[in-house]
Amino acid sequence: MTTPLDRRSLLTGLGVAVGGVAATSLAAPALAEPAENRGGRALIGRAGRDELHVMSFNIRLDRSTDTEPGDPDHWPDRRPILVDLLKREQPTLLGVQEAKYAQLPAIEEALPTHRMIGYGRAGGSKDEYSAIFYDPRRIEVLSWDQYWLSDTPLAIGSATWGNNVTRIVVWARLRDLVSGREFAMINTHFDHESEPARIKSAQAMIDLFEGGELDGLPTIVTGDFNSHAQDSGAYTTLVTDGPTVDTWDSAAEQVTEAWGTFPAYEDPVADGPRIDWVLTTPDITTTVAAINVSRSKDGAYPSDHTPVQALVTLP
Repeated sequence: MTTPLDRRSLLTGLGVAVGGVAATSLAAPALAEPAENRGGRALIGRAGRDELHVMSFNIRLDRSTDTEPGDPDHWPDRRPILVDLLKREQPTLLGVQEAKYAQLPAIEEALPTHRMIGYGRAGGSKDEYSAIFYDPRRIEVLSWDQYWLSDTPLAIGSATWGNNVTRIVVWARLRDLVSGREFAMINTHFDHESEPARIKSAQAMIDLFEGGELDGLPTIVTGDFNSHAQDSGAYTTLVTDGPTVDTWDSAAEQVTEAWGTFPAYEDPVADGPRIDWVLTTPDITTTVAAINVSRSKDGAYPSDHTPVQALVTLP
């Protein structure tokens, strides 16, 4: 994997390819440190009886073998910050990206009653997870599966759309134990290099809930899409011309600035590129949306990405 600086440069190149947004946005000066940056309070916290708290979080893979203590990317330093954030926020449903098997206990420590679905993208516990964590006190899993974003979706490790890195989707058919309502959740991590692969991945996800296993269900989609909101082929396919809405835009209240979601351990940038999204079908209502740039008291971040959160109500 590349270093944070390399990844930031790569994203800038991606932005130029899809409209030049990233180059200007990433170069923009950061605002003064946000008020919510080092606070101990939750932005949303545990959901009430009639709502679900959804979070998408690229936790950044463990690179502790080639980083040192004090490096902002050093997982042993980041781990307690991530645990603290998740303990505060208590999402009902959490879609993670880039999680390695050895990092999963940190999430289990923060959310001890939650359960997980999904496995590594190279099969079993190998490579990165795009797992879904859910609170079984509120959510029942009726069925779930994982497939590969390729022409051979059942072939473990397959990649045929121009992407060099294997990409996956985890989906679940769920029941809200309070209302009895069935709904679905999809979690994914799109490719960071190939725009055609991202567009095909978006269409493959749509096929799940338009004629596929999740047909007709209210659906929540979480992921690191490696694509700019409002200005990318994946966003156009899924949102602008597609069957979902962006919870950041549809929320009745936005409780944070519109921070860019990939600050790469630097100060967050208002109106920077949003490449991590929580989407829903239009029948789901979003009351609150947040982009969480909180960090430790000494200024360290849990990941190079920011968690994206939404408080939603099922139809």
